[in-house]
Order: sequence, then C-alpha cells, then structure tokens
Amino acid sequence: MTTSRPSAGPARSPQLKSVSLREQAREAVRTQIVLGQIEPGQVESVINVAAALGVSVTPVREAIMDLANLGMVEIIRNRGFRVPVLTDHDLDEIFRIRTMLEAPAMADVVEALNGASVPQFRQLAEQITDAAREGDLASFLDLDRQFHLGLLELLGNRRLVTMVGQLRDQARMQGLQKLADQGELTQSGEEHIAIVDAIESGDGELAAELMRKHLAHSRGIWAGRAESDAGDS
Repeated sequence: MTTSRPSAGPARSPQLKSVSLREQAREAVRTQIVLGQIEPGQVESVINVAAALGVSVTPVREAIMDLANLGMVEIIRNRGFRVPVLTDHDLDEIFRIRTMLEAPAMADVVEALNGASVPQFRQLAEQITDAAREGDLASFLDLDRQFHLGLLELLGNRRLVTMVGQLRDQARMQGLQKLADQGELTQSGEEHIAIVDAIESGDGELAAELMRKHLAHSRGIWAGRAESDAGDS
C-alpha cells in the first residue's frame, strides 16, 4: 500500500502536463487563425509554430490535428498545414447559421433563467467593451467566445454549444485592428451589455432580436467592414 501511492502520482504528472501543453498550443494557434495572424492559403511548418510558441513539436502537432478535425486547417503531408481561404459567401453561411441557432436560443435562456440576474455575463460584457476600447484583440476574442458560448451552456445543450463553437472557429477576422481604431469594436462590446439587460429584464423577444442584430453587425466586423447590415446582404 505504501509503495503504490508514491508511484501513482509521478506516473500521472507527465500525462497531465502533455494534455495541458496540447490545449495551450491549440488555443494559441486557434487565436492566431481567427485573428488572421496566420495567412490563409499559406503552408505553415509545425516546427516553426512550435519554436514560436516555445514548446516541443509533439503538442503542436497534436493541436494541429485537433484543429484539422474542426475544419480550421488542412494537413499538408510532409509539409505542415494550411488555413483554408474563406470567401464572403463562406462568412455569410457561417453567420446565417449562427443567427438561426443563437438568436432564438436567447429567448430560451430568458425562460430558463426566469428573472435571475447574470452578473458573470454582465462582467464579461463590460470586459469585452474594455478590451475593444483598448484594442486588445486577443482578449476581445477570448471574452467574446466565453460570453456567447457561456450563455448557450445555460441551456444544457452540449451539441448546440459545440456547433456554435465550431462555427466561430471556422470564421476569421480581417482588418480588425482598423475597426478597433475607429471605435467599431467598442460598439460591439456595448451590444453585449444590451443583451444582458434584455435577459435580466425577462424580455426574451428583445434578447433574441438584439442577438440577431449583434450577429449581423459582427458579420461585418469579422470581414473587416463596419456595416451593421452586412449579415443581411
């Protein structure tokens, strides 16, 4: 008994560390892809990415395989990987499906909460606005993801959360810094606050409509444009 306990701890530690590095590498590359920091259509070396992240090749290779399964990258045998080029039609499809899923889901969230306050989402909305105002694009993206997927998680539908998460991953931002400099991202952050207001007021119809308008606005932002009706074009 006494000899088995010490051996169990060290045996598990390397595996946990490996998983952690894989997840960190996946999130780092995911963020670079969504922010457009990895050029679409260009073949990238796993070795170069690993060196830039300061980790070994193995967790990065595993992370790239995960992203390939999500449709975010294409594996190029013996060369590395490539981020697929997205067209305007691709973005239209992604945001129309997101709207079909997320907008009506907000009415369900209001019903599920039954008047309960959601301070954690108000805090996220305020942090999103702060990140947008400061031009912190990585934080903006991470907080925005937490906000949207977190609200859907309240419904207890794992498939819905997974589908929307994958749709988000398949889209990519272009020219985001320019819009941040013009204050367009700050407006997007404030839209999150309005959604929280509607949810806490118990107005499901308004929450759904605000989410629909927010996603239409986001469609333009993710394409590097400021038009609020881009998602309806």
